[in-house]
Amino acid sequence: MGRREKKNKKKKWPWVVGILGLIVIGLGIYLFTVYNSFTNTLDEMHEPIDREASEKRATDQELSLTEQDPFSVLLLGVDEREDDRGRSDTVVVMTINPAEKSTKMVSIPRDTYTEIVGRGTTDKINHAYAFGGIEMSLDTVENLLDIPIDYVMQVNMEGFKDIVDAVGGVEVNNTMAFDDYPAGTIQLNGDEALGYVRMRKQDPEGDFGRQNRQKQVIQAIMKEGASVNSLLNYKDIFTALGDNVRTNMTFDEMMDVQSNYRDAIGTVDQMIVEDGYGETINGIWYYMMDDAELAEIQSTLKEHLEM
Repeated sequence: MGRREKKNKKKKWPWVVGILGLIVIGLGIYLFTVYNSFTNTLDEMHEPIDREASEKRATDQELSLTEQDPFSVLLLGVDEREDDRGRSDTVVVMTINPAEKSTKMVSIPRDTYTEIVGRGTTDKINHAYAFGGIEMSLDTVENLLDIPIDYVMQVNMEGFKDIVDAVGGVEVNNTMAFDDYPAGTIQLNGDEALGYVRMRKQDPEGDFGRQNRQKQVIQAIMKEGASVNSLLNYKDIFTALGDNVRTNMTFDEMMDVQSNYRDAIGTVDQMIVEDGYGETINGIWYYMMDDAELAEIQSTLKEHLEM
């Protein structure tokens, strides 16, 4: 190698190192910005609940996420409107067990006839939110399933479309053509996704068909949210989440779940409520859960929570 060639090579190295340094610095700034926006969004989403520890969880069974104890989450899809608290049209309970590396999920039909805890009446389960907000919904679901509910996450369905748009839309497999939604694989924007998950009257399966569509869209959001495009569009996603999601889970608890429960969240076993029947009382239609099926669901969830 000649002297001039060696000299040119030496001149190139500072430029290479400089470019790499700028890339590293730029990436560090980007990651810090994402992390800072993420923590701000979680602070905005966090909403403590004025509630004592669940009576369904014994004193010696106090939950510890750092020790990887199984825990439960109540998901409420709330249809809020101006000057109206709304009703929880989506009621989903999930139990997460890291030792079994599994999550169990049960969708409770919104018309389920049950005791509304704290009101002293029996009514549709989705009315609990209208009567007493998250706290009454949580107590009512706990009473129905006979398990402790550790965390709750409320999603405003009116703002649900913003979340879909923020991830760039979703792709779903529609099993039944209706209105402007053809059967087969279709792409949905926010408004279209909201109409897709809300449709019930044209579906022969009624609320159960709608629950399946909700699950489709939720899974599609999770898939799109993990894509590279969504990472680049994190500001819109965080804004949509901060505006439309509320939870009593703190930032530290979310980090514990991310660290200690990742494998369990990846495997979801859906439990279907299907053996009940409809009954009209004073001119109002209710869904009556089958006692044997309810007892089986309660037992399965208790076992999954290691109670």
